[in-house]
Amino acid sequence: MDFVAIDFENANELSISACELGIAVVRNYKVVETKSVLIRPPDLRFNPYNTRLHGIFWTDVIDQPDFRTLWPQLLPYFKNRLIIAHNAHFDLHVMRSLLLHYDISFEEIQFTCSIKVAGKVWKDFDRYGLKTLTRLLGIELLHHRAESDAKACAIIASMAFRENQISITEEITSKLNIHLGSISPEKFIPTSNKTLHVKKRRVYSYQE
Repeated sequence: MDFVAIDFENANELSISACELGIAVVRNYKVVETKSVLIRPPDLRFNPYNTRLHGIFWTDVIDQPDFRTLWPQLLPYFKNRLIIAHNAHFDLHVMRSLLLHYDISFEEIQFTCSIKVAGKVWKDFDRYGLKTLTRLLGIELLHHRAESDAKACAIIASMAFRENQISITEEITSKLNIHLGSISPEKFIPTSNKTLHVKKRRVYSYQE
């Protein structure tokens, strides 16, 4: 099973305020590459609460490139790849918001959420937060640092897929009953359980 796990850390409450992106590339269930990139947000307003979580200050990103500048080197990680994130609605909303904010052309990106995947595979767990899952599964984590969070997400998803003999993207739906989500310039479709009727799935408009 191949995919890319991501994690965004934000400077404040705005979805376009990403200040760090973590990436973990998985091939044949194994993490083969991880990286972290610092991002200069459109403005340098850092909420103290956010900084307490991830430890990033405005001084760390003032000389870093913005998302538009970084996109050409990031695109290969997203083009024709399945993207997975822990609480994927947040991370893919940040992703789409940045692409729209900088008026970057992009094709549809499919994604799913490792929380939903874990909930289908380990049904006896009480909680599915990243800290809980990494503790239960024996995965190292430096929480709220994007590279570490992305790698932990990648390992969790890989373990779940291997346990259920999921080797291709289509089997996430056929074996786990999870619909893939997608982002495009026109809409945001969240990942959801297959049991939800497709007509009832919320489609987020261009402005959201």
